[in-house]
Amino acid sequence: MKNTLGCFASVVALTGLMSLQIANAAIVEKSVTYEHEGVKLIGFLAYDDTKTATGKPPGVLVIPEWWGLNDYVKSRTKQLAELGYVAFAADMYGGAESTTDAGRASQLAGQFYGKALMPERANAGLDALVKTGLADESKLAAIGFCFGGSTVQTLTYSGAPLLGIVSFHGNPVNAPAGIAGKVKTKFLLLNGGADPFVTSADNARLERSLEAAKITYQSINYPGALHAFTNPAADELAAKNGLTGKIGYNEPAAMQSWSAMQVFFGEIFGKD
Repeated sequence: MKNTLGCFASVVALTGLMSLQIANAAIVEKSVTYEHEGVKLIGFLAYDDTKTATGKPPGVLVIPEWWGLNDYVKSRTKQLAELGYVAFAADMYGGAESTTDAGRASQLAGQFYGKALMPERANAGLDALVKTGLADESKLAAIGFCFGGSTVQTLTYSGAPLLGIVSFHGNPVNAPAGIAGKVKTKFLLLNGGADPFVTSADNARLERSLEAAKITYQSINYPGALHAFTNPAADELAAKNGLTGKIGYNEPAAMQSWSAMQVFFGEIFGKD
């Protein structure tokens, strides 16, 4: 299923709920050390202890942009905790490394694209989230930004037990042949309409592959939004790395896409 901008009618109600949750939240933030193939990883865990004291909320894995485990992805993880989820930002590179240099980011991310390491390292993050014992193992989802959006797609294809994934301005990873009917995870694809790195043809190919794989999806394009449109630091990063006009923050698209995610989570997790 493909949707266009404005297809989520209940955003206003959810925004009011979010405000109430934020006001009452007691957010716990922790670093969590784990390991994958001999690499020491340091993820970032956030949750509302008033929620976990009375039950097990849904768990959400967060995969960063290619910049790594920086303040931006931690802020998104805390926002998820404020919404009542147990949220865990995975460390994809090791040592919680992050960078603001595009050359270094390309080098770090390049070891994952097209390789089994991408879903395997993400699965290690998902395992770390589950092992906290705080989240409901029957209600898991993953979100990712840019590089992270690609990663959560591959994570799903690997058979991870996720109810849904959300890809924010992620590079498309087509569903592989031979998985038709095997993946029950639902996709929410949130795309920049002016993203120079991901064309409409790229998105169309992804959608056709998902349809062939019988994967339920929603795809939303935000007109005028560049790559990395959710990150408030994108303009500064663009100027530093010669990417002006290619990546950039778009506040309306950032807010609307986050609201779309909340509605999607209400659909896959059920509303309390």
